Amino acid sequence: MENNSEATEFILVGLTSDPKLQIPLFITFLIIYFLTLVFNLGMILLILLDSRLHTPMYIFLSNLSLADIGYSSAITPKLMTGFLIGVNVISFNDCATQFFFFAFFAIIESDLLVVMAYDRYAAVCRPLHYNTLVMTNVCACLCLGCYFFSLLDGCIHTWNTFRLSFCRSNVIDHIFCDIPPLVAITCSDIHTAEIITFFIVGCNAFFSLAVILSSYVLIFATILRMRSAEGRKKAFSTCASHLTVVTGLYGTIIFAYLKPSSGNYMDLDKLASMFYSIILPMLNPLVYSVRNKEVKSAFIKVIGKAKSSMGFLF
Repeated sequence: MENNSEATEFILVGLTSDPKLQIPLFITFLIIYFLTLVFNLGMILLILLDSRLHTPMYIFLSNLSLADIGYSSAITPKLMTGFLIGVNVISFNDCATQFFFFAFFAIIESDLLVVMAYDRYAAVCRPLHYNTLVMTNVCACLCLGCYFFSLLDGCIHTWNTFRLSFCRSNVIDHIFCDIPPLVAITCSDIHTAEIITFFIVGCNAFFSLAVILSSYVLIFATILRMRSAEGRKKAFSTCASHLTVVTGLYGTIIFAYLKPSSGNYMDLDKLASMFYSIILPMLNPLVYSVRNKEVKSAFIKVIGKAKSSMGFLF
């Protein structure tokens, strides 16, 4: 990527410039980031250690946890550094790198939610054919496809954004390097860049939501035809966690990227971005585990083994 920008570094405004809030915010985000790592790494390890969780659903879930760690790590450490030193300065290349990894992992998360919707459709609507519809090789191909298209989209978004010239200002009124606040300070013609961004994000969002909504229309139709109340309850419970995560992620991303570019929206942008890039990665493993009997059972089993090992050692 050719750097044709006059700016060699940027200043990230962050959430606030009030010195009294810097340390409390640092501690808050440190706790959030620590919990994000613990919850998501814990979910990955739990799935690896318990053979009962070696199924397509939990393979997708482990990759979702990996994506959560990735795009939270692309943003939170730099944000916390800004709270400590008071001024959050980031070089042009570091800004482009941060944006690329954020976009890469965020798109992986979005694509995995689409794949997981297909998995739920196969489990609820085609239970007798589930093992053939979501075989191990199919599962691997779906995961690899998510990573490939995320890499491609991340590269396009990064090139499309950082080919612009930033001679108007080097102050980014945001918590990290993202498209809307960068477009707001460019002195280049943004018409083409906005069309490319709108087209890619719009097509991804439309395709993803179309697949997810179609899957759930079929799922709900199947559930309503079930005669067993216990079966309906179990099917709804299986899908509730996925729907919760989908609503939180897509709602905030669509708001952040498909609205008009205007300074009036910057504060809302920060809140939306903070929610889907910092808060959601911490909450996702909880959403998927709180009402999941298999995860609870695996956790209790691992804890029991750990206690037995500790007792044996001492």
